[in-house]
Amino acid sequence: MQADIVSEVEGLSARVGAIRAAVGRTIFGQDDVVDQTLITLLSGGHALLVGVPGLGKSRLVETLGIVLGLGTKRIQFTPDLMPADITGSEVLDETDGRRSFRFVPGPVFCQLLMADEINRASPRTQSALLQSMQEQRVAVAGVEHVLPRPFHVLATQNPIEQEGTYPLPEAQLDRFLLQIDVGYPALDAERTMLLATTGAAEAAPVATLTAGELMAAQALIRRVPVGESVVDAILALVRGGRPETAADAGIGKHVAWGPGPRAAQALMLASRARALLQGRLAPSIDDVAALAGPVLRHRMALNFAARAEGVVLDELIGRLVERLG
Repeated sequence: MQADIVSEVEGLSARVGAIRAAVGRTIFGQDDVVDQTLITLLSGGHALLVGVPGLGKSRLVETLGIVLGLGTKRIQFTPDLMPADITGSEVLDETDGRRSFRFVPGPVFCQLLMADEINRASPRTQSALLQSMQEQRVAVAGVEHVLPRPFHVLATQNPIEQEGTYPLPEAQLDRFLLQIDVGYPALDAERTMLLATTGAAEAAPVATLTAGELMAAQALIRRVPVGESVVDAILALVRGGRPETAADAGIGKHVAWGPGPRAAQALMLASRARALLQGRLAPSIDDVAALAGPVLRHRMALNFAARAEGVVLDELIGRLVERLG
């Protein structure tokens, strides 16, 4: 690794440590969730946060926006939400007797967007948002409008309440770098949160990074070298999850479809970001193993036989990780 890259990585690792500390002052008991969300943003991707209401997902997005110096907006998805409600629309203006159309940007024109309960919107509206995520621009009346940079979406889903929802298609789920499962905090963390958030004053997050510095960090992560053993582990994990190429007979029997090449790309970027998050200069196989669940969980599907037998997807992913040695 070149000396200049080493110096840049070490400097960024120190900044990332300050970011984690700043977030930790307002988000309690969700260290893994915070780390995985930071990994997503440092990798330049989008995340799907899955958890029941009231676990601090909205607060996490708001805090990250302040700490990272990003402009944030929030959309509460409902079945009657239309694509123009998120991308923007043209309105007719009249000035000095002359009429003309003017584009009014929607909430998608921000740097960090929280898409709350994305599965409650109709497929048409979901597609409009996911197209913006992929192409970083929207087209209205034949005119393209570029979104601000960087642009990240943190979408949420409630895993319990499914009535009146529209599950995201597999091709659209694949656009999310990680699926982050948000669970209940531990007892000590919940006690700390209870005392800290019901007093006369709450700790306020402070800006630690700027949008420009975040983009520089994303570019630096792509320059971090990855060893051949890590590349082999990524390919073994992804290819092992496909029924057509799986060495594990259980995968071929129970998996309807497996992860595509985008899963390998996600693992490569996320492993680099995780190493940097922990102050290391290069990723290891341990990084690949730790991120296997968040990367593969929404990119694999069980078939009917697996569901009938009570097979759990996380168990199959765990078996794939064990094969990495």
